[in-house]
Amino acid sequence: MGRELHVSQNKEKSEGFHTIQEAASVAEAGDRIVVHEGTYREWVRPKKGGKSNTDRIIYEAAEGEKVIIKGSEIVDTWENTKGNVWKATIANTFFGEFNPYKEKLEGDWMVSPDPYEWHLHLGEVYMNGKAFYESRTLEELDNPQKRETGFAAPWMKREEALLHPEDSIYQWHAIVDEENTHIYANFQGANPNEECVEINVRRSCFYPEETGRDYITVRGFEMAQAATPWTPPTADQPGLIGANWSKGWIIENNIIHDSKCSGISIGKEASTGHNECTFTHRKPGYQYQMEAVFKARQIGWSKEKIGSHIIRNNTIYDCGQNGIVGHMGCVFSEIAYNHIYNIAVKHEYFGYEIGGIKLHAAIDVQIHHNNIHNCSLGTWLDWQIQGTRISKNLFYENDRDLMIEVTHGPHIVDNNIFASDYNFDNIAQGGAFINNLCCGTMRREPVLNRATPYHRPHSTEVAGVTFVYGGDDRWYQNIFIGGAKTYTEQSLSGTIDYNGSPASMEEYIERIISEGNGDNEVYELVKDPVYIHNNGYLNGALSYDKEKEKFISAENPKASIVVEEDGTYLEIYVEKGLLDLNAKVLETKDLGRVRIVEAAYEDPCGNPIVFDSDYLDQARMEGTNIGPVVNLKEGRNKIKVW
Repeated sequence: MGRELHVSQNKEKSEGFHTIQEAASVAEAGDRIVVHEGTYREWVRPKKGGKSNTDRIIYEAAEGEKVIIKGSEIVDTWENTKGNVWKATIANTFFGEFNPYKEKLEGDWMVSPDPYEWHLHLGEVYMNGKAFYESRTLEELDNPQKRETGFAAPWMKREEALLHPEDSIYQWHAIVDEENTHIYANFQGANPNEECVEINVRRSCFYPEETGRDYITVRGFEMAQAATPWTPPTADQPGLIGANWSKGWIIENNIIHDSKCSGISIGKEASTGHNECTFTHRKPGYQYQMEAVFKARQIGWSKEKIGSHIIRNNTIYDCGQNGIVGHMGCVFSEIAYNHIYNIAVKHEYFGYEIGGIKLHAAIDVQIHHNNIHNCSLGTWLDWQIQGTRISKNLFYENDRDLMIEVTHGPHIVDNNIFASDYNFDNIAQGGAFINNLCCGTMRREPVLNRATPYHRPHSTEVAGVTFVYGGDDRWYQNIFIGGAKTYTEQSLSGTIDYNGSPASMEEYIERIISEGNGDNEVYELVKDPVYIHNNGYLNGALSYDKEKEKFISAENPKASIVVEEDGTYLEIYVEKGLLDLNAKVLETKDLGRVRIVEAAYEDPCGNPIVFDSDYLDQARMEGTNIGPVVNLKEGRNKIKVW
């Protein structure tokens, strides 16, 4: 039996610890650290981890007590300089070796602002919990204009890229000299010495400095205001909280917000490469990322040593880049029952590594029962998405709901509600899409200039490397709704984009043979087979031309997500003809094997999957309706979905 170590800010108590780090420095496997009410302004860096899943080190907030860990400090020494602009001067020794107001926001796939013109920094100023924007110059700070547009993703065709443009008039600017950091901020008429004004000073709130700190549980805290860096898959990936290349963490029941970049990290570490494209320009980021996979294998990237984390029941919001991020360190993990929103919507910067959840090499990761909304991109899964399952999630009011990129399957997307105008970027192959509701459009493309790895089933061992030909997908028993606005010519409602693809592996092989002797060039001429059956197409959504069993209607089901005081609801009008399209209880044997990887759609333990429950975990039986929710009735339906 381990010890129970108590942490309290009550200085009158001689027993116990007064900072969480004091307890973290002495904790051993089996110990439970109980933290009592208060705001702890510190970076907790666990010195040791547990020994097994049943012999952990547990950090938890005392029952019924509010415990906040912050990466910021209060500043109340502001001096008015001109109009609404105030200045605080802080000695550089206060920051130590890490000064967020000197550290640049930069790295691979960082696009805007243009680093050759100017840089943002990792610092942040908050007034009463609200983050300011960094001003480009001190002169602009004197009279900041409301920013009608920000640095938005290319797929965003909006007049306004900012979620709250009225907030962009609150700005700050820093000048760092040899001795001091001078922070200027425009408080728009407020007196900062009479408000709660904080500045972030620490990179993380809870993150070990050394890798291999396994089997740690963190539960029940609020964590906020960390100066986290940009986290591409070719760099070290620290978050506000994270496991740092370890195994078996449980992060649950926390509130995590206001990270400059990433909230929770279950990602890569620096020894396999750190922004080498940005800093050397010798090779593209793609090549460095490929090298990182093999370097990781050399230092022990395996199921035995890395990953298998559980992230559940957390509320994650107001992070600039990601709610949850990870490359390779995320393998074999479970992400469930989290509420993730307002991610990468400030649009103060943009790069190609953003999302409510952004994972690379998410082998056998299970993402289910999450509510992801109002994000620049809901979930982005990139490279080596093998054995991954995205199931029973709610997506709405995102600029895009889901992107799966340059991977070969098998991956499963089932029983989800995709309610944004733009549902998918399917830049992959080998996916099984089953019983989803798709209220928006989908874009699909092959990728024949970036080969990516695939693996032996349920392993990090690399089996081969190849391009994405596009296709080899299964679309069974989904409901597609047309009428959403489109953002690209390739963004379509339904499965019509698969027209011209073979409807079976036999037909595919016949076409390959008919092209004559050859190698790669032959396979580039023939589209991958697709398996599309028993879907519903409403309000102008269009079907694959070889789909035999389907329901088509021009009627608008007027599907919408409605947020009320007691929960979130799906409202949808259902026609009788859609209900007559009976669903089958599908299972692994119905899906076959993917062409490239030659692997089956299995659970992480290699067992068959039976799709016998719906979004609400209700039993799905033969003859029930298609789509994510069974027991729909004719006419108007209102279903509580969160």
